[in-house]
Amino acid sequence: MAATPTAGIGIDAHPTPDERAARGRAARKAVPRSSHAEYQAPRDRFDPVDVLEEQSARRVQELVPLRYGRMTESPFRFYRGAAAIMAGDLSHTPQSGIRAQLCGDAHLLNFRLLGSPERHLLFDINDFDETLPGPWEWDVKRLSASLVIAGRANGFDDGERGTIVRSTVKAYREWMARFAGMPNLDVWYSQIDLDRLQQLMLRKLGKRERERVTKAAEKARRRDNLQVFEKLTEVVDGRRRIASDPPLLEPVRELLSDHDAEQLSGRITELIARYSQSIPSDRRELLGQFRVVDMARKVVGVGSVGTRCWIVLLLGRDDQDPLFLQAKEADTSVLAPYCGASQYDQQGERVVAGQRMMQAASDIFLGFERVQGIDNQQRDFYVRQLRDWKWIATPETMDPGELAEFGQACGANLARAHARSGDRIAIAAYLGSSDSFDRALATFAESYADQNERDHQALLDAIASGRLPAEKGV
Repeated sequence: MAATPTAGIGIDAHPTPDERAARGRAARKAVPRSSHAEYQAPRDRFDPVDVLEEQSARRVQELVPLRYGRMTESPFRFYRGAAAIMAGDLSHTPQSGIRAQLCGDAHLLNFRLLGSPERHLLFDINDFDETLPGPWEWDVKRLSASLVIAGRANGFDDGERGTIVRSTVKAYREWMARFAGMPNLDVWYSQIDLDRLQQLMLRKLGKRERERVTKAAEKARRRDNLQVFEKLTEVVDGRRRIASDPPLLEPVRELLSDHDAEQLSGRITELIARYSQSIPSDRRELLGQFRVVDMARKVVGVGSVGTRCWIVLLLGRDDQDPLFLQAKEADTSVLAPYCGASQYDQQGERVVAGQRMMQAASDIFLGFERVQGIDNQQRDFYVRQLRDWKWIATPETMDPGELAEFGQACGANLARAHARSGDRIAIAAYLGSSDSFDRALATFAESYADQNERDHQALLDAIASGRLPAEKGV
């Protein structure tokens, strides 16, 4: 089902700013901001291990033990793979009734430096596998809990963690108020580039921390197609091929018999050819100047381990002109049971539409396609470049001040992303100018971090009992 981008256009189709603000204030009376501090698992709460098993049933079975193994490593690694569990828990928490396009997995490591088509470094959300319209609070709560979990891993005390969360949520609240007062086009054009990121983060940081951000930017610019080309490929019999590094990276030619590998290669090549219809015509012309030369299955992330993810090597004008595309399987969002089904029947289109809605600037090759595998099952995919000026934070190296500054940058960016699709005026009016919501989420985040630790232990127990398989250290 296609979206209707002009659905709101018409005479008197839009409420006034005053009416929208009144809606936010009315929601505040119905659902007080302080109520968001609440989190208590219901007595009949689902078994978190059941949720993981249900997801794993739809994945590549030989990779499932890798997923469990990665999730055992720490409560934070578990949290990264537990978006479906938290979605179920969030459905029982207070809701203002105001919706926005959600990331669905807005933990702190999903905010990073990315390259824009104009070759600027932007700070933005990166992962949209679970994107769907829903209660705006859910993204803020997932971000807040991730900061507490990271803070606990670093040994920060209760006061330090509380300060981190309150400052993050304050940044979200104050930036939403700014966006509420801006014209629509100004909101849409707004972005956090490297200069703005430095303004947000470096006001309270010393020389060492400023140097660290500068080095991170330099590292991000080096992480491009040429860098991944040298890292992941080799020359065999005079031909460039993707190097084998099982189980993390396995060329199709090594995964299957010759006949099946040839079939699968054909299907993936067809996917790339057909997906080009989902990208703008100028990018389609650019893509047509490349040819597919090799492909492999790649293990990515934590929560995504076991989903089908193919990387495809293409070459352009010569053998030193590479393009790496990643075709990643898109399943139903973990938010769907609680927020309703997507308006898009094709789950890859759901991911792409959500990414374009929330990001300030998206990958020029971002698109989607549905393809039938050699097992005759139809699956949805979205496609983007494998690596394009990306840098990810390392919270384990941060002190409390640095994590607070990073959290504020995440909060500001999340407000920008929500302001593009949600009623920013109503959200801002709901949040108000006091720190009531900030303090509530600091309490919620601590309670949910406790729940996450219990769920992490449940996974460890399930593995120890033999209920689940796990392969660690991969």
